[in-house]
Amino acid sequence: MTTDREFVPSRLVFARRRAGIARTHLAAAIGVSDKTVQRWENGSEEPSAERCAELARVLKVLPEFFGMAEMDLLEVEAVSFRALTKMTARERDRARTAGRQGVAIMDWIEQRFTLPSNDIPPLTDRDPEVAAEMLRAAWNLGPGPIRHLLATMELHGVRIMSIASDFRDVDAFSFYHRGTPFVFLDTSKTAERLRFDAAHELGHLCIHCAHAVPHGREAEAAANQFASALLMPRNDVLAVGLRNPSVAQIIRAKARWNVSATALANRLHSLGLMTDWTYRATLVELSKRGFRSAEPGSVLAHESSQVLGKVLAALRGQGMTVREIAKQFGLTPDGVNEYMFGLTMTQHVGSGTRKVSDEVPRPQLSVVSDHVSVR
Repeated sequence: MTTDREFVPSRLVFARRRAGIARTHLAAAIGVSDKTVQRWENGSEEPSAERCAELARVLKVLPEFFGMAEMDLLEVEAVSFRALTKMTARERDRARTAGRQGVAIMDWIEQRFTLPSNDIPPLTDRDPEVAAEMLRAAWNLGPGPIRHLLATMELHGVRIMSIASDFRDVDAFSFYHRGTPFVFLDTSKTAERLRFDAAHELGHLCIHCAHAVPHGREAEAAANQFASALLMPRNDVLAVGLRNPSVAQIIRAKARWNVSATALANRLHSLGLMTDWTYRATLVELSKRGFRSAEPGSVLAHESSQVLGKVLAALRGQGMTVREIAKQFGLTPDGVNEYMFGLTMTQHVGSGTRKVSDEVPRPQLSVVSDHVSVR
């Protein structure tokens, strides 16, 4: 191994769960028996340096990963999985390990930069519509559309990261870790749906808070109602005057709030602005036109993390490459990039040798929102 630490069995378990690979499949991939991998994972036997390299290749980490400190998993009950009862244990484990690795990356960043502190008001058990209005008031968002939702959330202390494209069955999820709110988003979705997912997870963080259990149909419905009310405020929607609108009118109007056509239709129906018959017919027509999972003709750009973008730019300015950042966690550049919305880009990856000193002052980072400019 290329580390001076001993082999840590739990790190192998962690990496395998993160990759979503069964122990038997991992054994077959590197040409050993299932029992051999089992002995490596329970600590009764240690793999050779050559085997560690093979494990790293299959699990898409660096060999050094297996010699790093243990990491505890996130508690299942603390994470806002969309459909917990429908998820397999392997899917839950993938998300829990991915989330925990994301926390470790953010902890490392916060040792070097000062990020906004948590400013989410506790709105436990509030009506979702009321909670959305209260959050808007607390964050001084005004009565109209929120143009930069992710940046606004980051400004108020939410740590936003992305998840790999092969996590689509897991979807977005959120949790609190030591009082800090985290949201993980699937960036393979349309820009409109990514915004709604972010608002949905913010709803969990607000109305379910750190000590509530955000699971079940009622919790998911409440988070959806919160997201709808946050992105499409009642008074703003009423002022536009959409009553039993045509499909064409909905498609045109959705750009005002940067939401999907189906999300706007749902909001209009919930506010009594569409009859049941018109609503059902609209959903059928939208599906026929390809709006079930996409937004044909949309030019809305994906929102991304302002904080991570500024952090990476600052580190690059200090001479630290993504390859060096990834090595801190025993990950490949691609492995760390998947948490950062692809912000690292090709030109950030390199083999520079200059390191960032722990004594470098921690920059104050600001984010772009409707009310705050980059300094």
